[in-house]
Formats: sequence, structure tokens, C-alpha cells
Amino acid sequence: MKLDILAFGAHPDDVELGAGATIAKAIASGKKVGIIDLTRGELGTRGSAEIRDNEAAAAAKILGVSARENLGFADGFFINDKEHQLQIIKMVRKYRPDIVLCNAIDDRHIDHGKGSNLVSDACFLSGLIKIETQVEGEEANQAQWRPKVVYHYIQWKNIEPDFVVDVSEFIEKKTEAILAYSSQFHDPTSKEPETPISSRNFIESVNYRAKDLGRLVGVEYAEGFTTERFVAVSNIDDLI
Repeated sequence: MKLDILAFGAHPDDVELGAGATIAKAIASGKKVGIIDLTRGELGTRGSAEIRDNEAAAAAKILGVSARENLGFADGFFINDKEHQLQIIKMVRKYRPDIVLCNAIDDRHIDHGKGSNLVSDACFLSGLIKIETQVEGEEANQAQWRPKVVYHYIQWKNIEPDFVVDVSEFIEKKTEAILAYSSQFHDPTSKEPETPISSRNFIESVNYRAKDLGRLVGVEYAEGFTTERFVAVSNIDDLI
């Protein structure tokens, strides 16, 4: 399956929190989008890996993504090495995205920065013809593929974006997808321990960050991203 955008997250819910509205907007415009979760979030204080699996499936349905897979890396302990890079390369070559979205370049959770570097490195390596990979059940090697761009969404830390996307019409869809992870976020009836992301303030902060980024560019809501190289435009109208 050829996808336009492939979004990676270290944990189920990373993609929704960082880029959920942008993904919803892309899908509404006819783009095909997929999500790859690196881990099942099994070390999370609340919920369980099985619960997170079900929540991720529900969130994917809300957003309308074409595919979602989980690589089953060890939550908290995966590293940026050949073994893990090859698993990412297989996904990039399988879905052949033009755009890859991945974790924040630096963040409170150690998996976010690790996931960011891992995916970025693997996207480069995926374009090298002498790296051979195969999909299970197929004899032929996968063809090399390198995405045109890799963008990093923003998570816990307030990283200054290199560009923002107007998502004013899709903020409610993003919120709906986030709240599909009911085990993780604010629930006044929950008996589970409080965490930094289970407070009402956290959910509100996701909204007011989008609102503040929107304010800065003259729209209602926006999501921000950082880049690894200059963003080039071919049409002056794209700068508006």
C-alpha cells in the first residue's frame, strides 16, 4: 500500500497528541495516512498493553487512517541500533510514504527523543539499495525507499516550531481521537494513580497550545512541527 504520510510514535497516543489534527486534515483532503506505534506502552502507569491496543484501534478508526501497526519494541528500553532500524526500514519500504512524521526531537519521556532519532536514521538508511530487507512470507527483497521529508511533531516540551499547520476545522476530531485513550487521560472516576498526563490541565494544555500557535499565525488552531532541513516551496501561494 502506497501512503502519502506515515506517522510514527514511540507509544500509542503519541501521534494523536502531536499530529492528530494534521492527520485528520490530510485524510479529509484525500491523502492516505498510516500510523506505526513502536511500543505497546506497556510500562505506562495506567491501563495495560491490551487496553492500549484497543484504544489505538479506536483512535485509528476515528481519524480514518488507512493502516496502523505496532512493532512491539520494548517500552522504555528500545534503542537506536541496527536491529530496530531494520524494522523501521521494512515499514518505510512497505508503505513508501512521501512524508514521515515522528516524535519530538527532545522531550520529557526518554522514548520520544530515542524514537525521533531512530525513525529519522532509518528513513535515511531505507534509501540505500545495499541494505536488503524482506517482508515475512515473501521471497523478493523490498525495493529501497526514502521519504521526501521527515517532520517532528511537538509533545511535552514547548519546542519552537519551524512551521505550523492550520487545523482549525479538525481540532475536535483530534480531541476525540485523544480521548479514545480513556485509560490514560483525565477521568474523575478512575481509581488508578495520577500521572502527568492524567490531569485535566494536561488535556486543556493540548488545546491551548494549538490555540496559541493558531493565534500567532492568525487562525483558530494550529499544530507545530520541526524540520531536519529547509522547507522549500515551488509556488509563492504556498507561503500564504
